[in-house]
Amino acid sequence: MSGLLALLDDVAGIAKVAAASVDDIAGQAAKAGAKAAGAVIDDAAVTPKYVHGFAPARELPIVGKIAVGSIRNKVLILLPAALLLSAFAPWAIVPLLMLGGSYLCFEGAEKVYHLFRPHAPYADGHVAPEGDPLHLEREKVAGAVKTDFILSAEIMTIALAALPPQNIWMQAFALLLVAIGITALVYGGVALIVKADDFGLWLARVGRTGFGRALGRGIVAFMPGFMKALMVVGTAAMIWVGGSIVVHGVAELGWHGPYDWIHHQADAAAAALPQAGGFIAWAVTAFFDGVVGLALGFVLIPLVSFLINPLIARLTGKKGAAH
Repeated sequence: MSGLLALLDDVAGIAKVAAASVDDIAGQAAKAGAKAAGAVIDDAAVTPKYVHGFAPARELPIVGKIAVGSIRNKVLILLPAALLLSAFAPWAIVPLLMLGGSYLCFEGAEKVYHLFRPHAPYADGHVAPEGDPLHLEREKVAGAVKTDFILSAEIMTIALAALPPQNIWMQAFALLLVAIGITALVYGGVALIVKADDFGLWLARVGRTGFGRALGRGIVAFMPGFMKALMVVGTAAMIWVGGSIVVHGVAELGWHGPYDWIHHQADAAAAALPQAGGFIAWAVTAFFDGVVGLALGFVLIPLVSFLINPLIARLTGKKGAAH
């Protein structure tokens, strides 16, 4: 009997350790996912345009297909690649992270640039689909999944860099939680966004009370402004997070000047307003990281336009595109 009790005690101890490990992995995954905020917000801001112009009944199925493609990107391709990278080429993580950060800076700066210098593809945001709806739907989903691959690669690389050193199985589980959690968050949010105006119209039409009908009309009126605000927030987040990644990356590679200067400014500002020191330090750091990101993005715009895109066009025989 004493042996059985001892065995049960050991099993209980193992269960506690396992539970603690799962809880620890979940916490690590949450922190790692939070580090990828800029790419996540951009993903949520970009995706709704892919359902524009389709029948309302097809909006959620299209979002669902893109979400499945996103999970496939993250779990079947990017997660194994991240684990191989961590195991055999950890030295490459920081340069790849900086490459992803530079891409975020470029994307954000390009959006800012086209606010002031719009041209045809950007002037009205998108063109309503025409032609065979099924063919167009497949094209839209394929294009969205390709764009998602780039954003997902950034998300998974950022998450990998944010995880502490640990064995490969814990790392894999944490990245799997990041992949599933972020995909559910992004595409669940996108589903709510794209159907919000339909819900508002329905509520305005069949609401049983004056308040309900007014709420429906308010939702319809609110959504266009909300979508514009989401795009602004997504652009700002891309520039800030991209700049932060680059600043941290060059510090890890040995050039500490920009990182130290920014944090000196943040510390000085926090000391001047100690009542809100934490927020002030974060805001100042984010501001200067954003300045770095925007400057880098503007440098990259002509580089991409006049060097990288023509090179892609020459190598592939197609019109090159960096995004």
